Amino acid sequence: MIQASAEPDRVPGISREADFPIGAALRRVFQKGYGLGHLRADLMAGAVVGIVALPLSMALAIAVGVAPQHGLYTAIFAGSTVALLGGCKFQVTGPTAAFVVILAPIVTKHGLSGLLTAGLMAGILLLGMGAARLGNLIQYIPHPVTTGFTSGIAVVIATLQLKDFFGLQLSAFPEHYVEKLSELWRARGTAQLSEFGVAGITLVLLAVLPRIIKRVPAPLLAIALVSVGVTVIRRLYPAFAVATIGSRFHTTVGGVDVAGIPAIVPVPALPWGDTRLDFSLVRELFPSAFAIAMLGAIESLLSAVIADGMTNTKHDPNSELVGLGIGNILAPFFGGIAATGALARTATNIRAGARSPFASMTHALVVLLAILALAPLVAYVPMASLAALLLLVAWNMSEVHGFVGIVRVAPKSDVFVLLTCFFLTVFFDMIVAVSVGFVLAAILFMRRMSGLTESHLRLDSSEDGVETTLPSGVMLYEINGPLFFGAAQKAMSTLNAARADSFRVLIIHLGRVPTIDATGLVALENAVASVLRAKHCVVLAGPLPRPRAIFDKANLTSKHRGLHVCPDLDAALRLAKELAEDAEALPAAASIRLPARS
Repeated sequence: MIQASAEPDRVPGISREADFPIGAALRRVFQKGYGLGHLRADLMAGAVVGIVALPLSMALAIAVGVAPQHGLYTAIFAGSTVALLGGCKFQVTGPTAAFVVILAPIVTKHGLSGLLTAGLMAGILLLGMGAARLGNLIQYIPHPVTTGFTSGIAVVIATLQLKDFFGLQLSAFPEHYVEKLSELWRARGTAQLSEFGVAGITLVLLAVLPRIIKRVPAPLLAIALVSVGVTVIRRLYPAFAVATIGSRFHTTVGGVDVAGIPAIVPVPALPWGDTRLDFSLVRELFPSAFAIAMLGAIESLLSAVIADGMTNTKHDPNSELVGLGIGNILAPFFGGIAATGALARTATNIRAGARSPFASMTHALVVLLAILALAPLVAYVPMASLAALLLLVAWNMSEVHGFVGIVRVAPKSDVFVLLTCFFLTVFFDMIVAVSVGFVLAAILFMRRMSGLTESHLRLDSSEDGVETTLPSGVMLYEINGPLFFGAAQKAMSTLNAARADSFRVLIIHLGRVPTIDATGLVALENAVASVLRAKHCVVLAGPLPRPRAIFDKANLTSKHRGLHVCPDLDAALRLAKELAEDAEALPAAASIRLPARS
C-alpha cells in the first residue's frame, strides 16, 4: 500500500512527540530485525567506505590548514557517534569539502584550538536545533540558495588546490579570495614540472580507473599507485623532488619526531588547549560556529534525503541533527574538526550494500585500524595527488548543469538569489553567504506567499458557483489566501481605495483565509476602523481563519462599535441587508457572535 505521507518508523508504545529525538535509525533497525546476514553486508560496505574515506579525510584536513590526522580523527569519532545516535540508516559522516571555506579562515586567525572550539560550539547549536525539532525547516531553503553555496564552495576549493597541484612556492597565503588569486599569479614562476606531472597522472587515474576496476575504490588505488611510483623514482633519481605528507607534516610523540601521521589513538583533551576559554573568544567564534552549524545541517539533511530516494526509506531529520550535534561536540575533544553528512561516501555506502548504521560505524573502525597499521606508509603520499583528488571533488560538487539550468529557465528573483549566494561565497566568506542566503530565502518565501493572497471588491458574490446579487448599499470585500505580515498591507490596499459613499454596509469575507497572524489582524482592524469612522457598518463573514485564539483575545466587537461577526457569508448577507435598510441602526447595531469553539 502506498501512503500519502511517509513518517519515520517508531518503537511501539513510545510517543514520537514525547521522545527525545536520538538514535531513531538504530531503533528502527532493531525494531525490524537484524541478523548475521545484515551484519556481513554492513561489514563489507563499511570496509569499502572506510577505504574511500582515508585519502579524502586527510586531503580535506590539509585543505583546511591542519595536519592530516585531524581529518582521520573526525571520521573516527564523529562518524561512529552520528551513526549510533543519528536518524538516517545509511548516512556516513566526516569532514567534507563544504566546510573548507569556513574552516580555513578560522585556522588562519585562531589556529587549531580555535578551529576545534568553533566545531564544539557548532555541535551545541546543532544539538539544540534537533532537540527543538527544527529539522523539517531545512526543506524550506530554496534550491538557488543551496546551489549558489555549493558552486561557490567548489570554486574556492579548486583555487586552494592550485598551490600543491603546480608545486607553487608562496611567501604567504592570504585570507580573502582575490588576494589568494593575486598571490598565486605572482608565484607562477615557481611552478615545478614534477609536481604538475604527479598531479596530472593522479587526475587521469581518478578519471579512468572507475571504468576499468569496479571493486577497488579509485581514490585509494590511484593514490597508492602514484605513491609507489614516486617513491621508486626518488630512490632511482634523488634529484626528483616532490612534496609528500611526510615532508610537509611532522608530529612529536614522546619526544620523537614522527613524519606524516602518528600511529596512535588520540587521548581526550580540551579543544581550546592552553588558550583561556572566555566570553570574548566565544563571541568572536560564534559567527563561524553558526555558519558551520547551518551549513552542516543543510548538507547532512540533503544527503539524508538523497539516501532516502536511493533506498526508498525515510530518515528522522531531528534525530539526525541531534546525532550530528553530539558527534561535533565529542570529536573536538579528540582532535576532530567539524563534520557533516558526506553525500559521496553515503552513496558509496548504499551501493556497497549497507543495511544499517553499523556500516558507517565499521567505516570509522577501518579508519582507526588504518591509522594504527598503515601510518608509516601515509608519509609517502604526494601532496600533489591529494590536490588532484580535491580538484575532482570540487568538480563533482560544482553542480555546473544545475547552475546553468537555473540561470536559463528560473525566474529573475531565483537567478538573483543564486548569483548573490555564489559571489558572496567566493569573494567574501561563508559566514556572510550563509547569513545573507537565509535572509534572501526568507524574503523570497514571503514574497511568493504574499503573491498567493488576492483581494477584490465585488458587486455580486459567488459561493460554490451560485451567483447572488448583493443588497442595495452593501459592498462585499473578499480575501483569498493567508493574511500574514507579508500580505496584509497588500490585501487591504484595495479596500482603502474604495469610495466611502459607494456603500453603507461592508462585508469582509474571511472564509477563504486559512490563517492570520498579529500583523494581519492589525491591518484588518485598521481597515475596519477606517470604515467605521465614515459612519458605516462592517460585517466579518466567517468561518474565521486560524488561529481562532487571535480573534477571541482581540474581542473585536467590543472594541469596535458597528462591527459584527457572522459564522458564514449567507448570514452576513442577511444581516447586511437589515443594517442597510435600517439607517438608524448603522452607528451601533447589536452584534451577532460566533458560537463558542468546540
